[in-house]
Amino acid sequence: MIALNYRDSRPIYEQIKESIRKLILSGAMSAGERLPSVRELASDLAINPNTIQRAYRELESEGFIYSIAGKGSFAADWSDISTAQKDACMEKFAAAAKELLLLGVSADELSAAVISYSKELLQ
Repeated sequence: MIALNYRDSRPIYEQIKESIRKLILSGAMSAGERLPSVRELASDLAINPNTIQRAYRELESEGFIYSIAGKGSFAADWSDISTAQKDACMEKFAAAAKELLLLGVSADELSAAVISYSKELLQ
């Protein structure tokens, strides 16, 4: 379900967040599906439960998961993920694209990168 790369420069909680986001967005994890408990996932990955808790907390604040006290955390319905979240991501993308264009990256290179990342994400 979730694979960690200890050579990756990103923090472990970021890798966990990305993995869960991909599972939800790709449909591999259906809406309402229960995520492993913090302790269960921490045990499976052999990492500190606080790391899992941070990833879950951030995913919840971003609208990708929701929690029910005493029941656990569950994947949100993609259609329930707020338009504001999508807008925020598009703003970040626009800022990054503008900076890349100012640094001399051509529109064709930028387009090719988007297509490449899209294919990578859907794998």
